[in-house]
Amino acid sequence: MEMNIGRPENCTGRSEVEMRSYDLLDRLGIEYSRVDHGPADTMEVCLERSAVLGTRICKNLFLCNRQENSFYLLILPADKQFKTSVVSKQLGISRLHFADERYMEKFLHLRPGSVSVMGLMNDNENRVRLLIDKDIRNQEFFACHPCANTSSIKFKTEDLLYRLLPAIGHEPTFVEI
Repeated sequence: MEMNIGRPENCTGRSEVEMRSYDLLDRLGIEYSRVDHGPADTMEVCLERSAVLGTRICKNLFLCNRQENSFYLLILPADKQFKTSVVSKQLGISRLHFADERYMEKFLHLRPGSVSVMGLMNDNENRVRLLIDKDIRNQEFFACHPCANTSSIKFKTEDLLYRLLPAIGHEPTFVEI
């Protein structure tokens, strides 16, 4: 794996939604590094990639309430365990669970394995509420997929919080896990 600066020179074989991620970052003037790789299907593989990126990779969990009418994207450090009761209590809602992939495709235009904060650019109706573990805001850098699990990108956490999220109209709710 090799670290690259900015968008890929060759777009062949890359999805439209991945390219839109780069377009958004470029339009906002957010500098980012990129690593291309095979599909990341386990957190162990993601941890290997975090070493190349020089920052920790986060888990991205697509969740919903019991009634399946409220949806959440939870971002937490890979080394933390998601505990439904802990997060549900902080939000004051009934127990969260993993949402059906059809909702992920409907609201974020993403498939399982490629979910990331970048997918919120597709949530024009704000159907998905962003939850971020409070420890992430203390990291210098943030890493995620650009809506494709065959690449990982890294940019400043302050750019995530103060440039990207306001531009896509999603204000984070910080939770403690």
